Formats: sequence, C-alpha cells, structure tokens
Amino acid sequence: MITKRIIPCLDVKNGRVVKGVNFLGLADVSSPVKLAQFYSGCGADELVFYDITASAEGRALFTDILTEVASTIFIPLTVGGGINTVDDFDRVLKCGADKVSVNSGALRDPSLISAAARRYGDQCVVLSVDAKRVDGQYQVFAKGGREDTGLDAIEWVKRGVASGAGEIVLNSIDTDGVKSGFDLEMLAAVCAVVDVPVVASGGAGCAAHFQKLFQSLPQVDAGLAASIFHFGEVAIPDLKRELAAAGIPVRGAHPSP
Repeated sequence: MITKRIIPCLDVKNGRVVKGVNFLGLADVSSPVKLAQFYSGCGADELVFYDITASAEGRALFTDILTEVASTIFIPLTVGGGINTVDDFDRVLKCGADKVSVNSGALRDPSLISAAARRYGDQCVVLSVDAKRVDGQYQVFAKGGREDTGLDAIEWVKRGVASGAGEIVLNSIDTDGVKSGFDLEMLAAVCAVVDVPVVASGGAGCAAHFQKLFQSLPQVDAGLAASIFHFGEVAIPDLKRELAAAGIPVRGAHPSP
C-alpha cells in the first residue's frame, strides 16, 4: 500500500476560511494564513486552498492572500477557484502554488486541461470534480455545487485524465460536511476507471472514517477534510498515529508518548 496523504482544505471566501454543510450555510472560521501555518507545522502532507466563490462571481482568484499563504508554509500547495485559462495557471503558480485545481473552468473549456498539462506537466494539473447522485447516476455539478451540468461524473473523470489531469479530487456533494464518512461507492467507481492519484473529499467526521477509507479502497491516495481539522475534532498527529497503528502507511507518524 502506498503512503497515504492527509490534506486539510481551506475554503476561502472574502479572505476568510469558511465551512458549511452540503455547500450551504457557510460559517466563518479563521485567517487562511494562520490556519495554513498551523497545518504546515503539525504534520499535514499537503494543503488545498480554494477560493470558493471566484467562479460563481466570475472573478479572478485572490492572489494577495494566496501569496502570503504560500510564503509561510513548507508543504505542497494546491490552489483552485476561478481557474479559466492557462494564464490563470501561470498567475497562481507564480504566487507559489505547486499544483492548480480546475473545476468549472475545465467544464466550460475542456481543452484547458490539455493546454495546461502541455505547458506545466500532468503533475501540476488537478481535476476537481463535485459530484452528486441524480436519478441513480453520478452527475457533475459546477460553480461550487450550484449548477447541475448533466455530465456523467465517471465519463468526465476519464476524459479529464485522458486530456492530461495528473490527479483527481472527488468531492461528493451528498456527503460534504455531513461527517458520516467518505462516499466509498462513488470513490470506488472513479478509482476503477483511472490510474492517477485520487483524493477523497467530503464526509470525514472522525479518524475512523479515514481508516475505513484507506482499508476499503487502498487505491485512494489521500483523504481531504476541512471542518474536522479546523474545529479541532481530529488532530492530524493523532490521526496519523491511529492510521499507522492500523497498518496504514503515513508520513511522519510517531508513537503515542
């Protein structure tokens, strides 16, 4: 089993980290810079920074806060929100991002994936997919989960990887923020059709959910979560110790004192 990554996610709106349930009812949490520094120092393997309203509001991603976040952490940083062109990739990477996440921009212009992959390499292009069950099918939603595209999520993921996406972040809207566990069924369907890293997002409520994720679907590379980390419900060092004790390989896990 490959080493699993634990990834906190900063959903940023108007310069503050927020977190809601099923993408609604957003609540203010903290400064993204302070949270990023905290996670960088406590064992997170990577950090994801989403400007969650950039696409819906039709504007560019906030680069001043992003630059400050990138300059103060020592772990890989993935950034998304309002990424619509290759120039947007360039702007975000120059701010210090290691990878760039595309979602609504790629849905509008699928050629963005291949153009960015050619210029910056597959490893730099992350395809983020917000999916939800509709009439028994996994469908892709755009604009932060607000708009049903009618696209089949499995086919969209396959197309994205074929175009050059080097990683998939699958966020289940059905489980997002509910804290009842990751959407293992949807994740299994995605893992069955791609050979790039898959990051599970949406639904983590406790350490046991990460253990179940990696034991049930060893092909999943990473678990991403927000509120359980932000509100101190799960501490990353404790989570890694529990995973290591269960035989799941993680970076930097230390035995309990």
